[in-house]
Amino acid sequence: MNKEILRIALPNIISNITVPIMGIVGTMIAGHLGDSVATIGALAIGVSVFNFIYWNCSFIRMGTSGITAQAYGAGDNRTTTLMLARATAVSFIVGMAILILQRPVGELAIKMMNGNEMVADYFYARVWAVPAGVLLFGLNGWLTGMQNAVIPMIVAIIVNVIHIVCSLWFAFPLGMGIVGIAYASVVAQWIGVVITAAITWYRYGKSFVAIAWREVWDAKAMREFFSINRDIIIRTLCVCGAYTFFTAASARMEDETILAVNTILLELFTLFSYMNDGFAYAAEALTGRFIGARDGRALRLCVKRCMMWCVVICVIYVSLYVGWWRELLGLFVEDGADAEQIIEYAGRYIGWIIIIPLAASWPFMMDGIMVGATQSRIMRNSMLWATAAYFLLFFTLEPLIGNNALWLAFTSYMFLRGVFQYFMSERLQVVYRQAEE
Repeated sequence: MNKEILRIALPNIISNITVPIMGIVGTMIAGHLGDSVATIGALAIGVSVFNFIYWNCSFIRMGTSGITAQAYGAGDNRTTTLMLARATAVSFIVGMAILILQRPVGELAIKMMNGNEMVADYFYARVWAVPAGVLLFGLNGWLTGMQNAVIPMIVAIIVNVIHIVCSLWFAFPLGMGIVGIAYASVVAQWIGVVITAAITWYRYGKSFVAIAWREVWDAKAMREFFSINRDIIIRTLCVCGAYTFFTAASARMEDETILAVNTILLELFTLFSYMNDGFAYAAEALTGRFIGARDGRALRLCVKRCMMWCVVICVIYVSLYVGWWRELLGLFVEDGADAEQIIEYAGRYIGWIIIIPLAASWPFMMDGIMVGATQSRIMRNSMLWATAAYFLLFFTLEPLIGNNALWLAFTSYMFLRGVFQYFMSERLQVVYRQAEE
């Protein structure tokens, strides 16, 4: 079972870790573009807007992977083929809709996030990457369901290397600044779509079943797809709301240095979350597979081993943050008064980055199990309660403890997600019964 978990988890970890690395490189570049505090803040707001858009589209990946994994476990090639077609079609429609509506979406987002002209320039450049990014969600969700983590890993490495190289080239030699980071994303994402589609066809073309478009848009199947996705959309809106509010609340603090500090600290947490998500994706793929195969014994063993790996990753990251947090923060800003101020401020809140991995490791794994089991209602309800607690804690405590209230609310929100899912699933008995009935 450990081999099965690692076979899926390790490529996903490599894929996932390239995403925060790309974000870290972007933040580093912003920190070396003139006024580092202002530029890092503008990039943080711009990235937060796109995170909101992408996370709200992640229902396509989650809804696709669970159904595909169960069909794979049952040996149903027709359903796996139909799910690829549905995921691609829905991804294309959603991505193009956002591109067409870019002006009202951009104006609303920038206003709500208290963004400036620098943020607007970044948004209207990067928005052309959205259709490609959403298509990658659909393709990667299908590949996860097919138990294949290698193709997404290869593509993620290529995409992020291209993004980093183009960001450095566009920002400095070409003098495009923060807009260059945005256009680098456009180039990298579209190349990623082409590569993923080509490799997927080469790897799975012979196993595809001939289908008609009326089967793809079959009313009953689409109702099931969107019923699962409806709950995931609500759940994802809560995730987006929590993260976006974190950046917005940071931007509204009296001291503008707080936004830069919180952005950098959140990047450190993101490193942990993407690493842990590798095992969550393994739990997602294997849970769906064992439910489809009606193998309850393997499912129980899979859950226990995934939880074990989750603890291992948590211990590694906590040790890293305790021992080298100053060195890690020093990578983000150029030496000078700004750097000293940012690191001094960060020292006041670094304890939260040490606590959060302990609070968040279990919830990430529970998410993966629920996605694989297509228990989207439990995911939705648990997230609604956790988000309510997040806002209640912040608005109650912020007048008393300031930025610490934001970190306390965020940490509690992470922890409660897992607690609520565990008890709402009757201590996972709801999931186990799916494989045993």
